[in-house]
Amino acid sequence: MKFSTKAIHAGQPADPATGATIVPIYQTSTYTQDGIGQHKGYEYSRTGNPTRQALETCLASLENADYGLCFASGTAAADAVMKLLNPGDHVVCADDVYGGTYRLFELVLKRYGIEYSWIDMTDAASVKSAMKPNTKMVWIETPTNPLLNLVDISAVAALAKASGAITVVDNTFASPYLQQPLALGADIVLHSTTKYIGGHSDVVGGFIGTSNSGYLETIKYHQNAVGGVPGAFDCWLTMRGAKTLAVRMKQHCENAQRVADFLVDHEDVEKVVYPGLASHPQHDLAKRQMSGFGGMVSFVIKGGEQAARAIANKTKLFSLAESLGGVESLIGHPATMTHASIPVDEREARGITWGLLRLSVGIEDADDLVADLEQAFAAARQEAVPA
Repeated sequence: MKFSTKAIHAGQPADPATGATIVPIYQTSTYTQDGIGQHKGYEYSRTGNPTRQALETCLASLENADYGLCFASGTAAADAVMKLLNPGDHVVCADDVYGGTYRLFELVLKRYGIEYSWIDMTDAASVKSAMKPNTKMVWIETPTNPLLNLVDISAVAALAKASGAITVVDNTFASPYLQQPLALGADIVLHSTTKYIGGHSDVVGGFIGTSNSGYLETIKYHQNAVGGVPGAFDCWLTMRGAKTLAVRMKQHCENAQRVADFLVDHEDVEKVVYPGLASHPQHDLAKRQMSGFGGMVSFVIKGGEQAARAIANKTKLFSLAESLGGVESLIGHPATMTHASIPVDEREARGITWGLLRLSVGIEDADDLVADLEQAFAAARQEAVPA
């Protein structure tokens, strides 16, 4: 089956008990057994739930993974993946990642003896230079959050494999529709399903996919032992969202390109970052590695933080909010929102400046989105003029 068909049908046969076309919400914590040790495959919903299993099967299919596991959030999924490591292990990580990933690694897991090297992964050679004898994992995020840098998954995965390290790719920004990390050599793919997969800003969740049974066994053990699992209704909402992922991503990409083109020519904009622009440093890689350029656009506004705050406060269709990937458009200020947990000097060194704004371009009419940004620019300019 092709992508759009799998999104609607994989793991989702008609309910055998009733014939219901849509997978039911199995809103139960426990399951009645026919006798001691005699059950129908489910004992307790932390360990397994039919609605969650349907979602795991569907998302694994979309990533062409043999196995899939769902979690209560993307960070819960990331934490479970890190349970593959032991104290003293070293991780090579892209230096431009989601602020929550940085917080988990540096402020939580580092206390338990995991070492990290934060590097610019746009140059695969830097990954090779950062590898140590105790390097056990290479963590890739591509496109990165919020600077939309791209990492050559095939090249970095080959380097990791040669050193015996696990390659993990956070595929949240691209979605499985635009990018297939496992096919490019990665060992594990991860998503915050809160974003494009769910797609409607109404549910939080996470997912990991892999075709390595050993990694699956360890992560699944911790999924159950730690218990960071999604509820049945959350799984059902995410599965409903995934059904329309293909058609939504096409519109996200089309709208984001239109918005990026508008921003490039705007007098108040200092810099625009979007993989679909020929000016993007990894534009050619984006064309090779992805089937579309995504729905995220970042730009630096002239006038620094004051101008950025003014514009973020003046949009009407672009809601000022954290998160991304929903049908509605969002605008955010990474330095004070999604990446506030990163120390200021590190943020600025990575390019997350006070004048940087991040757009999650939704699937509204592109003309309306451009008009909204234009009126926000105009309102911000008017506000900056002394009375």
